[in-house]
Amino acid sequence: MSTALAEKVEDFLSQQRIAVAGVSRNPESSAAGNLIYRRMRAAGYTVFAVNPNAEQVEGDVCYHDVKAIPGSVDGVIIVTRADATDQIVHDCAEAGIRRVWMHHGMHGAGSSVSATAVSYCQDHQISVIDGACPLMFGKPSDGGHRLMRFFLRLSGDLPK
Repeated sequence: MSTALAEKVEDFLSQQRIAVAGVSRNPESSAAGNLIYRRMRAAGYTVFAVNPNAEQVEGDVCYHDVKAIPGSVDGVIIVTRADATDQIVHDCAEAGIRRVWMHHGMHGAGSSVSATAVSYCQDHQISVIDGACPLMFGKPSDGGHRLMRFFLRLSGDLPK
């Protein structure tokens, strides 16, 4: 893992108030957004679900966008289609959110990474991790995700 990525990951995961954009409204969902939401919550983070089509997710209040979350948010994990990522990072800038993690799943889970959104973040002093999964790192990680990180590092497919 590059030093730049390690520093961004450490900074992101040291925050406490994290929004997860793209959590499914289906209570039985095993979607990546829901898995990340549950794991971050279980690891002690204060998490906020974001889905424009839901009032409640995982038994918690759900916000239609990151700007609707009361108080400040330290970072946003984006687990949506890449074509929705641009609007989310614009909302982050408007809300003063300085950290974004664009999820990139494996095994067909899709990617939230958008080149235009990455560029927008860089132009607006938003720290961006453009790929991988937060569950590969730190206290919300597990053995399977750490193994994926190992193979992504070997193949050179971890973000920079």
